[in-house]
Amino acid sequence: MTEHAMPPATAAVPMRMARALLGFTAAQGAIIVVAMLVMQRFIWTDAAAAGAVRASAWVAFSVQSFTFVIARLVAREQVIAGWGLGVLMRFASLLFWAFLGIKALGLVSGPALISLVVFYFVSTLVEPLFLN
Repeated sequence: MTEHAMPPATAAVPMRMARALLGFTAAQGAIIVVAMLVMQRFIWTDAAAAGAVRASAWVAFSVQSFTFVIARLVAREQVIAGWGLGVLMRFASLLFWAFLGIKALGLVSGPALISLVVFYFVSTLVEPLFLN
């Protein structure tokens, strides 16, 4: 073994993390897009509400990706702490979105908030599949 080569056990950890993140990102992206299209097609069909749903989809995708990385890093040793931190971050982002984000962007509040909660819920359902 050369002096710069990583031992096989250590090299596998970043690879597993990258594979889990890629899988989760693809799965949650697909779920969020489907939920967004359903909401835009059947629930909020006007342009302003559809724009609010799209903006919330981007927020959910970004926050869920970030919380997944944190949960994945913390969950090895502290499962409940990782889960709790993810819940806290989602809740904080929802509060930020409700009090500052929606008003700053001039979005319709009802569709923006309800769709964000729906996106968080549906993407959280697939998260345990990629945390192991």
